[in-house]
Parts: sequence; C-alpha cells; structure tokens
Amino acid sequence: MDKLLNILQNINKVFIGKEEVISKIMTGILCGGHLLIEDVPGVGKTTLAKVIAKTLGCSFSRIQFTPDLMPADIIGISVYDKGRDEFVYRPGPVMSQIVLADEINRTSPRTQSSLLEAMEEGQVSVDGVTYKLPDPFIVIATQNPVEFEGTYPLPEAQLDRFMLRITIGYPGSEDERRILRLPAGKNLLQSVEAVITPKELLQLQRQAKEVHLAGSLESYIIELARASRNHADVLLGISPRGAKHLYLAVKGLAFIKGRNYVLPDDIKEMLAFVFAHRIILKPEALLKGITALDIIAEIAERTPVPVMVDGR
Repeated sequence: MDKLLNILQNINKVFIGKEEVISKIMTGILCGGHLLIEDVPGVGKTTLAKVIAKTLGCSFSRIQFTPDLMPADIIGISVYDKGRDEFVYRPGPVMSQIVLADEINRTSPRTQSSLLEAMEEGQVSVDGVTYKLPDPFIVIATQNPVEFEGTYPLPEAQLDRFMLRITIGYPGSEDERRILRLPAGKNLLQSVEAVITPKELLQLQRQAKEVHLAGSLESYIIELARASRNHADVLLGISPRGAKHLYLAVKGLAFIKGRNYVLPDDIKEMLAFVFAHRIILKPEALLKGITALDIIAEIAERTPVPVMVDGR
C-alpha cells in the first residue's frame, strides 16, 4: 500500500485539487483497463496522462488525433528494406506501455477503430503479421464533448472497450490559484519522477485482482447489467464486457481503499463511471431529456442490494 500511496501523492503534487479523479484513474490502471477522459479543452487532460506515465515509470507515446490521421499512423507499417530484401515492420506509437490518444473523437471512425484489436487483445496486426504490445498496455484517450464542432462520435464497439469514462471538471478557486503558480509546460513535467517501475505496477495489478468479491455481489452486478438491457428507454444496454469491467473496477477501488474485499457501496460508487458511456438511449428518450445517468440512478434504486457481513 505504501507504493500505491506514493503514486497518488506524486500525481497530486502537480495535478492539483482532483484527488477523486486521480483515484478513479488509478482504479482503472490497477485493473489493466483503458480510460476515456471527456472534458472541455484546457482542464489538463493531456498533462494528467503524461504525469501518470512518468510516475509509473512506463514508456509513453502521444497520438494527436486529427481528421487526416490514418490507421498506419497509429499501429505502424511494413516497409521494404532493400538491403535485407524483405519487408520490415516499423512500429507505430501504439507500441508503448501508456498511449495517450489525444482528442480521439476528432478523427474518423475508421481510424478510431484501428485501436480495437490493440485495446482488446494486446496486439496489432500489420499485413497479416501479429505483433504483441508491451505489458502493461493502457490507452488513455481524451475527447471533447460531442457537441463541439469537428468531433465524431466514438463507435459503440470502441466505447465498450474503455473500462471507465471520467470527467475532470474545473478546479476550485484556491486550487486554481495554486495551478497558476506551478511551472509551465515541460518544466512542470521535468519535476515529476517515477516512484515505481512497470514491473511493480504489474505486481500491484495482480494484487488488485486477488481482492475478494462475494458471490452475492457477482449476482448484484449481473442484475444491474440485465436491468439496463431491459429498461424501456434503453436501446443498447450493458454488454457482458461492461459487467466484467465493473467486476474488475470495484476490486481495484477496494484495493485503493485498503480493503481485501468488495462492498456494495464500491459497486454503487463505480456504477456511473463504468456504465454511463455504454448505455445508448432510444431517440424518444433523448427527446424527453433523459440521460444515461438518469437510467443508472433508476436501476440502482430498483435493484435490491445484498446485505454483507465482513465482505461476505
């Protein structure tokens, strides 16, 4: 737990006033999940991803998504090497342990989808040859709200591969005062040092997976997912992958909180982060002003909560 505390404190030194946001992001990372950070420009989405990568001692690459970006710009290409008389794979930026997919919804769905295999299977295929990605491998994608001009909605299959969707929000006035006094740009990042190694991160991930989750809570997760699928206002509910992501995420949250077992409150706390970006509403529900968060609140209210004693 000392290592985990060091990680959180190190990030909090330069990313001020967002302890809960950082806690949720680390929850996803401890579960090996990919993260989607959605917010307006200028709140520090890119800086946060860079600080996390440096803190964890992981290799890092940033892909700036633009309308003219091509899949090969992400996963790499095979080029003919005249001296060797063969095609040689030139890795793309996806071959890093932490990949920042910056403004992912500013490129076409075809290019967005080039990340699907990497995110799900930890590998990429180029010209029929499969290349394994490094371990750990985590995609931190940022996107502007879909109402912004020049954005493309992420395909449902792409959204479903993100374990958590997180918003950062604006800082409070005192926190913003502290932010104003921080060094700018690369000078700020140069002050960040790694507090663990990738090997130690993998060890923390293994420990998080060992957190106990009672059978009654497994049933609770299943019932919440089924309730989303059967809701009258929902066109597309939570997939089995989404239920699995919630199962993993609550273990990570319990681990961060210093417990070796999951409580029902952990599930309630993570519900919106895991479910909200996966629920697709019917057009008539959207016209009524209903949101995915409304649906989540309703199914959480209606689904009976198991009674737990000492995590069992």
